[in-house]
Amino acid sequence: MESFSKFKLALPLLFVAVLSACGNEETKKEEEKYAVPVETTTVIQGDVSSFYSTTATLEAPQEADVVSRIAGLIESIKVEEGDRVSKGQLLAVIDAKRQRYDLARSQAEVEIIEQELNRLKKMSNKEFISADSMAKLEYNLQAAIAKRDLAALQVQESMVRSPIDGVVAKRYVKAGNMAKEFEQLFYVVNQDELYGIVHLPEAQLQSLRLGQEAELYANKHTKDTIHAKVLRISPIVDPQSGTFKVTLSVPNQNAQLKAGMFTRVELRYDTHSNVITVPYNAVVNQDNQYALYVVQGDNALRREVALGYREADTVEVVSGLEPGEQIVIRGQQNLKDQSLVEVISQLDVARAQQ
Repeated sequence: MESFSKFKLALPLLFVAVLSACGNEETKKEEEKYAVPVETTTVIQGDVSSFYSTTATLEAPQEADVVSRIAGLIESIKVEEGDRVSKGQLLAVIDAKRQRYDLARSQAEVEIIEQELNRLKKMSNKEFISADSMAKLEYNLQAAIAKRDLAALQVQESMVRSPIDGVVAKRYVKAGNMAKEFEQLFYVVNQDELYGIVHLPEAQLQSLRLGQEAELYANKHTKDTIHAKVLRISPIVDPQSGTFKVTLSVPNQNAQLKAGMFTRVELRYDTHSNVITVPYNAVVNQDNQYALYVVQGDNALRREVALGYREADTVEVVSGLEPGEQIVIRGQQNLKDQSLVEVISQLDVARAQQ
């Protein structure tokens, strides 16, 4: 009887164990049948560069404060702010009546002395003319000519002209104002080319060279790139900041940039050509181990890789991958090695992850 009772008790337990094993096996099969939706891309080869990111202040290499060389009433203004001007173009006219009168008087003095010299030189009795008198007249003539030329220069300086090609950035006076000598009238700046001033750490000195390329961005939100070049490298390091000055040549023909702006700069150090490149968002980083998921058939295999240069959203793969392989670029967070995957479109991946 005791053996029969034990047998009756063992039957239900055995039945439960069999059901549990069957349930686990069915669950496992269901899990194996579930495919993770992913988006893939083909591994290609391309060029990737190494950059150093920093900021730069833009300066105008050509700028000029146009001042009055003589005092006088401003008769007319010929340009306004924003006008493009060329070197030598008339900007304003200052009343120069007084200077013209001085010029006329100085010219008359020159002519009187010249006539007296000519008269003495034509005299037949040269012995009545002392050499000292002739020398004094020659000196007086030279002084009179210098005085006349100075008066002519002042008349010329009443016509205020631009010393450079550029744009009138500021106008400080109006017609009818009284201008003082050496008073600022205009500010003209040429922004067709700008200088980008960068201060780099001492450790970067060995990586720079003249003519090195740089990518410049007007602000942190734009992706529009302006190609600049290293124009000058300071030979000294500031002992207080531990940095050295680098000047970039920045083309600005379309006037997109302005002097005084702060911009983002990426200095291109080196370029690796014809190397394996993948989207950076495809890389899985776990405990400083980089990996990608390579699709083979219906499965995704976890592949550890070594990375090289990174440029924007693209990264170089030094080892662990071959061109032409299919890698997961979206949905890899849900994967593990040998996971069953279903390759679908980007939109379907986004829906599946919601």
